[in-house]
Amino acid sequence: MKTRVEFFIFVYMKDGEFAVELMKWYHGNKRDLPWRKTSDPYSIWISEIILQQTKVDQGMPYYFKFIDNFPNVFELAFASEQKVLKLWQGLGYYSRARNLHYTAKYIVEVLNGKFPKTYDEIIKLKGVGKYTAAAISSFAFNEKKAVVDGNVYRLLSRYFGILEPIDTSAGQKVFNHLADSVLPLKNVNIYNQAIMEFGSLQCKPKNPICGSCPLNFKCYSQKNNTAKNLPIKSKKIKIRERFFNYLVITDGKYMCLEKRISKDIWQNMYQFPMVEKENNTFYPDSLIKNEAVLIKKTYSKHLLTHQRINAVFWHFEVQDIYNYGYTNIVKVDHIEDYPVPKIVENYINEYLVIEV
Repeated sequence: MKTRVEFFIFVYMKDGEFAVELMKWYHGNKRDLPWRKTSDPYSIWISEIILQQTKVDQGMPYYFKFIDNFPNVFELAFASEQKVLKLWQGLGYYSRARNLHYTAKYIVEVLNGKFPKTYDEIIKLKGVGKYTAAAISSFAFNEKKAVVDGNVYRLLSRYFGILEPIDTSAGQKVFNHLADSVLPLKNVNIYNQAIMEFGSLQCKPKNPICGSCPLNFKCYSQKNNTAKNLPIKSKKIKIRERFFNYLVITDGKYMCLEKRISKDIWQNMYQFPMVEKENNTFYPDSLIKNEAVLIKKTYSKHLLTHQRINAVFWHFEVQDIYNYGYTNIVKVDHIEDYPVPKIVENYINEYLVIEV
């Protein structure tokens, strides 16, 4: 007895037209992206890690910066973590950069600089999940592995009418089975690029372009007007409120920085000395000497996937910056050498006068 999904595939897709239509559309509509012009697994890996949680337009400059600074896995492995994080600054999800650096060193030191060639080997690398391993193995080596990312979930759910939630193990099994079932016999590398590109440009999250869609004649959502409701998620993201108080302490020439060493957001990034509280009732009177002058108090917010950062920047001018107990004293005009979170970068760019 066939399941609903298996029956749909048997009836509609036994001639492989789903893959054929997608690849035909791809050849006429694909974007000109640099990582599509190479089969080098290192370059593809860099692009895939950057594009996790990042849109193509935002990630493109970072891809070029990384390839220019680290043209091969050896250059990345031998770089300092501070340089890697600085080049990553602004992209967010900094664990991606730390994992990238760790994995480069692993490939050089343990694998003799040779990038693994199969899905089963690639998925063992730190920071590489099922999707990324499938993408690298299929794009670089044409291994028959289906990619399943947000674009693929959306397209498959709408086209086939899959109502199982994508954020449950049962739902993911359904989608993985379906994705494997519609793979073409050859040119998997092109097909995987095509299905993701189609989901990004044609079957978009909002306002999908259904009128000119080459798949609309058999699309479940087109027939049932359900595109806006698919794919289904069973859980809502709960946002955690956090309250950060940054102490911008400077004598005009030098200022205080600290490194975030705890296993939290922005690990190993730099910031102004910070005090976190449970609410926004804080004044740094016990931390600041009488001779300090409060120049300005600036409020800022920063939204992450699961957190909302409510920040206050307390900007003090002091006479003796070494009188505050902080060991990391840097020149004001050297602060841009340090990787900092986006919320700190925004403050530096807008409010900090840096004389060069």
